This record gives sequence, structure tokens and C-alpha cells, in this order.
Amino acid sequence: MEMFWLPKKEKLSIKNPFGFIDEMKKKSLTKNSIFNFGSIAKEFNAVAILMLVERGQLKLDDPISKYNLDLPKWSEKVTTRHLINYASGIPRIENGLIVPKNDEEAWKILRKTDTLLFEPGKDYRYDNGNVFLQRRIIEKITRMTFQDFVTKNIIKPLKMNNSVFDPKFGYKNRTSCYDMDNVRCPEMEFVSGWLWLDTNDMYKWIDAINHNRLISRKSFETLLNNPYTKDHQGGSFGDYFRDEELQRHNGVSYKFESLVLNDMKNDVVIILASNSRNKVWDLGHVIRDIMLGKTFEIPKKSVYQALRKEAQTDVNKAIENYYQLKNTSEKEYSFENPIELNTLGYEFLRAGKINESIKIFQLVVKEFPNNSSVADSLGEAYLTNKQYDLALEWYNKAISLGGTNGNAERMIEKIKALKN
Repeated sequence: MEMFWLPKKEKLSIKNPFGFIDEMKKKSLTKNSIFNFGSIAKEFNAVAILMLVERGQLKLDDPISKYNLDLPKWSEKVTTRHLINYASGIPRIENGLIVPKNDEEAWKILRKTDTLLFEPGKDYRYDNGNVFLQRRIIEKITRMTFQDFVTKNIIKPLKMNNSVFDPKFGYKNRTSCYDMDNVRCPEMEFVSGWLWLDTNDMYKWIDAINHNRLISRKSFETLLNNPYTKDHQGGSFGDYFRDEELQRHNGVSYKFESLVLNDMKNDVVIILASNSRNKVWDLGHVIRDIMLGKTFEIPKKSVYQALRKEAQTDVNKAIENYYQLKNTSEKEYSFENPIELNTLGYEFLRAGKINESIKIFQLVVKEFPNNSSVADSLGEAYLTNKQYDLALEWYNKAISLGGTNGNAERMIEKIKALKN
């Protein structure tokens, strides 16, 4: 993991890389190690879009059909504003275990699907198809590849000299992610345009955005505030807490995990990048509390990590040990966080171990009976297993507990269509 935090008023920066570049653990991380920052890299296409807006080359509320992308008729309803706020309703390019390995496969999915998930602007769904189309629109307008446009207009002006798009294994300073059993993650096969950075270049990016060197403050506000979600959060720059003037964005890709806390009120920037999933979310907030002189708690041990290895061989035994661990060491582990068990459930689901995933999700809903998100997850597992009645039961349960941003309702409609 590499940590970078900067209280700018004191002109002090602290960089602390520790760990290894890959699972062999022969070469240590350095300040020049570059990471896959996951969803945080989506900020670059969003800012590129607003740069084109400011140059008069793009209007956010024009339909994307204007750009002749050879998409179905739904493109006449979808605007670029919908795309940057994940409110477009466009078809998903990732569906369970099916993930496009390149741009051509993503195009095929979007061009052959005639229906939207929901009416544009009426709902919200965080999906990489929105990012894919943003990049293609930039290319249509500029007649440059997305990578070339960002390199010319962002990377070079900011002297982000250690940043590179889609680096292959073996590229200088490139890290590989690995799990707690020291098994390397698969190399990414996905749509193009993911910028890998070290923490110093990431700071240059954040500092430039904060000081209006790429886009105006008004344009930045457009990206910070999502008009289609509760509390205007969950947009191209993650979450924004207006009262605190705090931007929070995290990214996950395989075992790469990253977090940016951009505290504009207190002039503090915290950047964490990990290639082995090191609870950066919790650590980032603890570091911020320390920097601001607030009371803090050291993050607890991970329930997910404690159970994962055993669960791979005997899920029933792992569940027994969960209760034993809770009985003997409740204060030491993060039992209050449903994401810990949910992560394990989804790991099984994505690996095609559906029965194991169902058992874990059943445990989660038992432990967190009032959580709509975990009810939705159990519904998804039953749906994947074609147990439609049980899937309907748990999706309806999710709705009764407050809903999951419309996902449960959409899945219920999908199940009804499958049953008819």
C-alpha cells in the first residue's frame, strides 16, 4: 500500500509506501509505483467532457444521438449529462460473469440492446457503460483517441510524468494485485482508457482540479453534485458532502483498492492506493480524523479476511467459525459492517459457486435483518440460481426495508418477464 496525505496549510506532505509490487514479494513498493485506481480514473473522462463544454464543443443536454455512434433509438433520449451522473438507463455492459474484454465487445452489447433499463433522468445506476460512452463521445468530437486527448490536455500540462494508460504486465513501476494467500489477480481484460498513476501524480491531478487549472469551479461543481441521486452524491467524482466541502472517491478493481479524501475546507488531501485490499476506506477516514485532531478508532480486523480461506474449502465450517469468533472476539473484528460478509458472498457468486454464495448471503440477512442492500444481494443470488420465487421474496423484502435505488424493482420486472 502507498499512503499520501497533505495538510497544505503547513506545507507538509507525508508519503509512506510499504509492501510489495506483486505476490512474489521480492521487490518493495516505491514512491514511483503505479496503481490501478479503479473508479477514480473515471474522473479523467468526466473532466475531459467539461473541458469540451467550456470550449463550446459539447452541450451536456444534447442527445448523444447527435454524435452518430450507431446506437439504438434510445440514444435520442440519453444526454451526456445523464452519462456523467449515471442516470442514463443505458444497457449494462457488465452482467454477472459476462464482462466485455475490449471496446469491440462493449459496442456489440450496447448496439444490439434496444431497450433502456429505465427512463433517462428518472433513476440512477452506477455502470461502466456510461464511462465507455463518455470516452467515445470525446473521441468523436476531438477526432483523437481518448488517451491522446487526456495526454495532451491533462497529463502533459500537469507534468504527470509517471502516469500511463492500460499498462501491460512488466511495464516500468507497474504493480500487480494479489490476495491474502499471495495469489496474483488476473490481468485486466476490459474496455480501454484506464489511467494508472502513482500517488504523487494523483495529487497533482487533485490540486489542479481544486485550483481551477483545468476546468472552472462552476464546472467542478457540476461534477461534484449529482442532481439525480439523494443528497447529490454518487457522481463522476464519487460522493460530495457540501457542508464539509469533502469529496470522497474510492475505487476497486480485483484486489486493487484506492481512496481519495479531498477535504477542501481544511485544505487536506489524503490518497491511499493498495494492491492487496488493505481497508483503505476505514484507514483514510482515521487518518483524516487524526489530521483534524478528532477522536478516532483504529479499524478493526476484517471478518472477510478471517473467514475467506476456510470458506473456500468448507463454507459450513466457516459459518460455524463466524459465530465462534463473534462469541470470543467481537470487539476485535468488524462484525458491525455487513460489507465484510457481503464481499465474501459476491466472491463466491462471481466464481460461479452459487450455493456457497447463497449460504453466505443467508448468514448476512440473518445478522442484518433490517438492511435493504443485503436483502437485495440474497435476491440476486437466488435469481442467478433461477430460484425465482425466492428471488422475488427477497427483492420485495429489500423494497420494504427502503429499497436499493430502484434495483430491486427492476429485478422484479425482469423475473416476471422470465416467468411469463
